[in-house]
Amino acid sequence: MAPLVRTLQFSARVATASRVEVGSTLTGRVSQVDVVEGAQVKSGAVLVRLKSDELQAALAQSRASESQAAARLAGLRSTGRNAVQASVMQAESVLVAAQAELRRTLDLVAQGFVSESRLDEARRGVAVAQAQREAALAQRAAVDDSGTDVVQAQAQLDLAIAARKAAEARLGEAVITAPADAHVLSRLVEPGQIVQPGRALLVLALAGPLQLVAQVDERYLGQLQPGQEASVLADAYPSQRFKARVLSIAPLVDAQRGAIEVKFLVPQPVPAFLREDMTLSVEVETARRERALVLPADALRRDASSDNSVWLVHDGRVQARPVRVGLRTLESVEILEGLSEGELVLVGAATPVPGRRVRADTRAPARGVVNKGTQDSAGAAMTHAMGR
Repeated sequence: MAPLVRTLQFSARVATASRVEVGSTLTGRVSQVDVVEGAQVKSGAVLVRLKSDELQAALAQSRASESQAAARLAGLRSTGRNAVQASVMQAESVLVAAQAELRRTLDLVAQGFVSESRLDEARRGVAVAQAQREAALAQRAAVDDSGTDVVQAQAQLDLAIAARKAAEARLGEAVITAPADAHVLSRLVEPGQIVQPGRALLVLALAGPLQLVAQVDERYLGQLQPGQEASVLADAYPSQRFKARVLSIAPLVDAQRGAIEVKFLVPQPVPAFLREDMTLSVEVETARRERALVLPADALRRDASSDNSVWLVHDGRVQARPVRVGLRTLESVEILEGLSEGELVLVGAATPVPGRRVRADTRAPARGVVNKGTQDSAGAAMTHAMGR
């Protein structure tokens, strides 16, 4: 009995958990690029600056409009209210005087000292004074906190504030910053270029754990599961093999390629030589038997009675025997039932058929003995069979 290990080998690439393309939300000319490819940047660090003369002028104009609207509102609430209150007081005093004149005129008309026309004039004077007082009261109401003039002035101020904030936001968008701690993978812009919204200027790999991403043939999906250990090797650094672990298996299969995406987590500390998109060779241990009864894979045969059978030497003749297999590798297969350790099995197509008499040549390197070992040792002790 000896261990038997099954592995899968495929290629993978290095990738961060999140990669983003950074662009501009404005159309403008680039004045400065503050980073180079390969640079490490902190969150909020300036990456690209656009020319902002027009944006600064628009901001200055919006600030002036805001100041003008604020001054008008403040004037209505201070000097405007005082002037209106003075108008109300004046109108009330004129009304009182007109009413007194009307009373005197009524007395004089009753005594016959003045004519009726004089009385009409006094009455018109009172009516005019009342109209002036009502107009003054309406004007005073308009400059109250809930008055129409104040409400309109406040609305104009709010519009000016919103315009100023919008101008500040547009000016801020002329400075493109890093959304998070990141590594600059690609620089796609240079000073003097005209940029537009939707065009990528920089490609960033956001800070986070490195992952390995592989596309694995869907035929091997049943052999993979999260948590399995993998051995990883970069062709450029053949002496620096490191370990990884299966992190996740995609829920969907790529129908065009017939492959499924598998991600691996690289434990800390991460090897310093790893680069984004670097190609690596990955070997995943998908199954292990500490004690297994092993045959070479080409010893298995198919016939009408059994999907899996072997031809072995029994009592000097070739005999077909069905077997039940377990773990398979490219070179070896685990035998669960049907054979015992030490029995002689025929391997390959050019062998005597069942029923033929044979004798074992024990002088040749054994290659048909049922053995228990790894993939490398499975075919190390097989016997040649010679037909009679």
